[in-house]
Amino acid sequence: MKKEAEILVIIVSYNFERWMEKCLGSLQQSTMPVDVIVIDNASQDNTTHRIRNEYPWVHLIANNENLGFGQANNIGMKFALANDYKAVFLLNQDAWIAPDVIETLHQVSKANPTFGILSPKHLTGNGDKLDPGFAHYINQSVLSATDNTPIATPFINAAIWYIPTAVLKEVGGFSPLFYHYGEDKDYVNRLTHHAFQVGFVPTLHGFHDREYRPVTHDKFLHTEYVYLLSEYANPHRSAWMSFAYSVLAGIKKSCLSLCRGKFTDALAYLKISFRLLCRSREVLRVRKHIKTKQPNFLAS
Repeated sequence: MKKEAEILVIIVSYNFERWMEKCLGSLQQSTMPVDVIVIDNASQDNTTHRIRNEYPWVHLIANNENLGFGQANNIGMKFALANDYKAVFLLNQDAWIAPDVIETLHQVSKANPTFGILSPKHLTGNGDKLDPGFAHYINQSVLSATDNTPIATPFINAAIWYIPTAVLKEVGGFSPLFYHYGEDKDYVNRLTHHAFQVGFVPTLHGFHDREYRPVTHDKFLHTEYVYLLSEYANPHRSAWMSFAYSVLAGIKKSCLSLCRGKFTDALAYLKISFRLLCRSREVLRVRKHIKTKQPNFLAS
């Protein structure tokens, strides 16, 4: 792939066909030229065939196995650093953007270097309301703003992230502790530990088509596990405090479930705490690395 732009768009795909036209089509309409790399995690549909034949301007890396969201993104981030891109733009396969998003975020980022992650507003796939996950973290009273001043927020999920490569050199990529879900929460913890902010530009918008996803109880428990894992690795707290906010918190949740007569949940939370405890050595090793400013997890 020959570098032709300053921004590298990174898309991790798995059975991408459903959103391919909207996602890649929106990048073709971008007012700022971009290079695009798709890292495919062993799709079972015709994703790789269609990209090769219908989108020859996209650089495709086809993995033989599913590496997970974070580690696949790291492949793209390594490529960005090796080829001196100014920034990466992480875009979920089920997301797409308005034409002016990347150009405006690029300008806003240069004017506001304390923001390590910038994003537009996240709307649902239909565009008729805010994405519920996005709405949970932002102050909706600022959505009527008419200028491009970035609004700081504690978290934005990684469906649409603009990150300068200068930030990657200090914070690094996604942690190998996480396979799917939780990577972005952990990354924001590390980013803010190194004094960067997370924010969005209310005049911009993108779309995230995930309303169709059912939230089963098993998925909820997995979310609980990755959240507690992100707390275990949280560099804002000491190792002992992180242990309390993760392993001991899981035991507390187990006891509360038991008191409520939810015996299955009580056992599930005990298992979560045991899984976390078994990963203690790995977590401590990662905690040691992420406190240092360096391109963590992006070594070639």
